[in-house]
Formats: sequence, C-alpha cells, structure tokens
Amino acid sequence: MNNAPKWLSPVAIVALLWNLLGCLAWIGDMRMTEADVAAMGPDMLQVFHALPAWLPTATGVAVLGGAAGCIGLLLRKRWASKLLWLSLVGVVAQDIALFGIAGGWSHGNAMIMGLQGLVLVVAILLVLLARRAERAGWLS
Repeated sequence: MNNAPKWLSPVAIVALLWNLLGCLAWIGDMRMTEADVAAMGPDMLQVFHALPAWLPTATGVAVLGGAAGCIGLLLRKRWASKLLWLSLVGVVAQDIALFGIAGGWSHGNAMIMGLQGLVLVVAILLVLLARRAERAGWLS
C-alpha cells in the first residue's frame, strides 16, 4: 500500500460528516408524523403522495453506503469503493423516484432540486476518489 496523500483523511472525514447528515435526514423522514405531512404545502404534498414505497430503502442505501464507504476510505480499505458505488446507485434511485416518478421537478422547488443535485455530485466525486485511491494503491 502506497502512502496516501495527507488530504485524503480530511476529505474522507468531511464526506463522512456529509453522509451522517444524510443519515439524520433519512431518520427524520422515516419518523414523519401525519401532522408533519399535513403541514406541507400543496405542491410538496402532491410530490410526497406520489413517491414510491421503495424510496426510503433507496435513501438508506445511499446514506448508509456512503457513510460506511467513507469509513472505509479513512481505514484505507478496498471495500470502500464498492460501498461508495452502492451509495451512488441509491442516490440515482432517489433521483428516479423524486424527479422521474413523483414529478418533483415540475413543482420547481429550487432548494430540493439544488440539494439533490449536490448529493449526486458528491456521490460521483466520492466514487471517483475511491477509484483513484484504489489505482494509486492507497487502499489495501
């Protein structure tokens, strides 16, 4: 195993924190009450009711896979790459559910669209980082 650059650990820590925030958001979504749903605006309520039942599973795969993959990067383990790929698959499934099935894009909520776009970009960058780390011999 080659010596990894000094920036790898801080990047992996920030990415882990990012994914842990995603875990908290996922838990919050899973704990939503009827009152929380009733408080949504009409556009969000329409999107919420159109979401497929498998979306929480996709979100769990995305955030738990991402968090575990970042831990793997910190530990310099090859399996980190597989988990980060799995996380990316979960993010893509989220996007399909939110924008393809539920039509979230048609309601023009810029914050949701921007955040989900950022989630996708971060997931892609983490996969590319893990791929680079594997090729450079930074992972064992």
